[in-house]
Amino acid sequence: MSLNSTPSSERIHIGIFGKRNAGKSSLINAMTGQNSAVVSEVPGTTTDPVSKAMELQPLGPVVIIDTPGMDDIGNLGRLRVQKTYQVLNKADIALLIIDVDAGITKEDGMVLQRIREKKIPYLVVLNKIDSARCMYLSAQMEAYGLTDENCIRVSTRTGHNIYELKEKVAHLIPETKEKKKIISDLLQPGDVVVLVVPVDSGAPKGRLILPQQQTIRDIIDIGAVAVVVKDTQLEQTLDKMRGCPKLVITDSQIFRNVSSIVPEYIPLTSFSILFARYKGWLDVTVKGTEKLWSLKDGDKVLISEGCTHHRQCEDIGTVKIPSWIREFTGADVEFVFTSGQEFPTDLSKYAMIIHCGGCTLTDREMKYRLKCAQDQNVPITNYGMCIAYVNGILERSLQIFKKQGDEEW
Repeated sequence: MSLNSTPSSERIHIGIFGKRNAGKSSLINAMTGQNSAVVSEVPGTTTDPVSKAMELQPLGPVVIIDTPGMDDIGNLGRLRVQKTYQVLNKADIALLIIDVDAGITKEDGMVLQRIREKKIPYLVVLNKIDSARCMYLSAQMEAYGLTDENCIRVSTRTGHNIYELKEKVAHLIPETKEKKKIISDLLQPGDVVVLVVPVDSGAPKGRLILPQQQTIRDIIDIGAVAVVVKDTQLEQTLDKMRGCPKLVITDSQIFRNVSSIVPEYIPLTSFSILFARYKGWLDVTVKGTEKLWSLKDGDKVLISEGCTHHRQCEDIGTVKIPSWIREFTGADVEFVFTSGQEFPTDLSKYAMIIHCGGCTLTDREMKYRLKCAQDQNVPITNYGMCIAYVNGILERSLQIFKKQGDEEW
């Protein structure tokens, strides 16, 4: 991904829901003007949620998620329906596609209710208006509280009202993220920020990871200077600088080593902590670290990552963090690992949750995971917070966010 590309987590996510053969995939093709989704008259062609990042005018950068039919059958079908409902946890906008020949069914009503409960901006798309209409459709619409404000009639076959549909969807876009900054709101033009990026077996070949890319872009957009170095070059780089950098930002897994090199008078934090702030869960994750003190033998800790990747022998989530926690607590703690879209709904068996920075997750999905933890009274923190805490440098890592006159950050 280039510095000019919009990350998936920063795009508007549009979930397409409905029964099998309601025309979900056909609608995606009509909206995009290309054959992005496989279309077939055979029910159940879409068997898993499929995401596609694209530019969709007049919306801009979006991710469209095609989902399996809400009326899928059998044991496998029930699992597919469950996955479809999970898409609601990250959708910024929901489009519910109704086949006007079939009318509004109980499955449509159930997903509409869930969309409303989650307060997701939505639009009901009445498809196939060029064919015979359900004679009870108007009465059904009234019963479900559907009006011209939250409905639109289209034909994916003829293209009728597709332009109008996109215009309506554009008006559903949630408040923009332009006001959110990773770190630039604490910088001035000309400030120098040193970013410490380890290049080891776990580093992606030929590129930086997403949080590093986004942080660099945020720094240079404000007119500040980003100096990127490997951890092995950090001490030499600081010695050669004429003045002190405004801030040093490090990868969490080398926090301990970087902290020993960077003088106390230079602010220090990590990419993971920056993203906790950026995602709006800094307070929650700071409080969650307190649970590390009281972990005991037999406690279960959930370590969850938002993305999926090949695990290395020294993987930070599955190897390093468990090792550091056992060293810090002296307890025989049991660790459970999830990645990608896997996140348990029942968290009651866990003493705490340690989550990644969530750079690949949408704000809505991250808030959903936080709410699940809070509703079940399970402390949650993230990688950077945890690592800083067990190394005794959490307070230092938060100093850059401390407001003048505050006793605490």
